[in-house]
Amino acid sequence: MNCHEAATLVAALADGEIDGLRGRSLEKHLQGCAECAAKRDAIVVLRRRLRDEVSYHRAPPALRDRLLVALATAPVPDATPPRRARERWRWLATGALAGCAATLCAWLIGTAVIGWQASEDLAVEAATAHVRATLGNHLVEVASSDRHTVKPWLSARLDFSPPVRELPNKGCVLAGGRLDYLDRQHVAVLVYRYRDHVIDVFVRPESSRTSAWAPRSVRGFNVARATGGGMDWVAVSDVNPEVLAELLGNLARDGAAS
Repeated sequence: MNCHEAATLVAALADGEIDGLRGRSLEKHLQGCAECAAKRDAIVVLRRRLRDEVSYHRAPPALRDRLLVALATAPVPDATPPRRARERWRWLATGALAGCAATLCAWLIGTAVIGWQASEDLAVEAATAHVRATLGNHLVEVASSDRHTVKPWLSARLDFSPPVRELPNKGCVLAGGRLDYLDRQHVAVLVYRYRDHVIDVFVRPESSRTSAWAPRSVRGFNVARATGGGMDWVAVSDVNPEVLAELLGNLARDGAAS
């Protein structure tokens, strides 16, 4: 891959919108091209700032103490009756404390909204990757129902060893695996077949900001997330959401035994 070809794919790589084969070719090019790597890094930094930064800030607890001290020590003008002065400062203090409360409330709401948006972004990204692999006939790179074949293949191409489980007693059969890109990271994808349905399970190491959530619908697909065995598990399929959540829960609980 040359710089001209890479230029059209750098943004897609940073956004996780590139398939595993082209992604690995591009990553190899970026390792030897500082200019293209700088473009990729700039996009990643901008995307992270847009997601993580918020203009609201928690009001420090010391602010209330400073306000109370200022109110207690503020001189009362001689020309102003004492009662009117007290009422004026009471009004100012009430307004200042209300402003602090509003700032704190806005910060809490902003943090919650950012967390919710990050979860929504991850669900959309996982569903998009599933559709892209399906339409591109690229669901499986290593085809096998034997976890002892799938696990070594994935481990040799990642910087972590993903747990791989077989669940025949659950009516879910391992079909193989592939590499993909999710949330700016290379991840393992375990592909299962449940009756006439295909289930993609994205697996990556669990981080401090990882949190599970109930299945949600994205573009006609159900997306669920769970944690277990030190891994973050995200499943995508058109299977019933209750079935998807149960299968993903079994994988996450049994993940440490793989």
